[in-house]
Amino acid sequence: MTERKQGEKVPLLRVNGLHVYYGAIHAIKGISLEVNEGEIVTLIGANGAGKSTALNTIAGLLKPRQGTVELAGEVLNGLGASRIVPKGLSLCPEGRRVFQQMTVRENLEMGAFSRPPAEIPASLEEMFRRFPRLKEREKQIAGTLSGGEQQMLAMARALMSKPRILMLDEPSMGLAPILVEQIFSIVSELHASGATVLLVEQNAQMALQVADRAYVMETGQITMEGPASELLHNDAVQKAYLGS
Repeated sequence: MTERKQGEKVPLLRVNGLHVYYGAIHAIKGISLEVNEGEIVTLIGANGAGKSTALNTIAGLLKPRQGTVELAGEVLNGLGASRIVPKGLSLCPEGRRVFQQMTVRENLEMGAFSRPPAEIPASLEEMFRRFPRLKEREKQIAGTLSGGEQQMLAMARALMSKPRILMLDEPSMGLAPILVEQIFSIVSELHASGATVLLVEQNAQMALQVADRAYVMETGQITMEGPASELLHNDAVQKAYLGS
């Protein structure tokens, strides 16, 4: 592990030398990344590159064979997801995964499982202000919502835990272009309000436009990193991910 000089700022999230296996398959091969407070950092790459595996490992859903995950300097290795969420890290999963048979309100309340009950009403009101469509659908069964509405619900549910860092896994997947614009507009609003976000996204163009910094993943390894605006105009990135 690299030693930090006295007074040097510790990243909010730090992943160091992470190796993850599915049986004999070496899915993540020693990746390291950092996310500072108030940043949007995006992880882009082709299908199967290991992006979702990385997020699921950081969130405590998978166990790394090697390497560390630190939140504000505290090592999270060995903690399950239910113990990581109260520490300030929340994942909005790929495919939304809302509780289909529950109402919108019940889904949001589930997102606040780690919070004191007295704090939940104010957080509900905050989510309904941020996502007015969810207020309109408050008593509706989540499984009957449109794809875009379910994505908003999944994001709001993740925010109900009041995370220090929000991880978004493929938020635009399967959505019509107009809804993709809407979701990324919400991500930008979160950023403007000071939220810290780690974003995994196949729509590299949109991801690089909203992010501060970016990492490119290929076959379980990080092959490139830098300011998002620079990678957006990088020839290799344009050719591989932006269709240029």
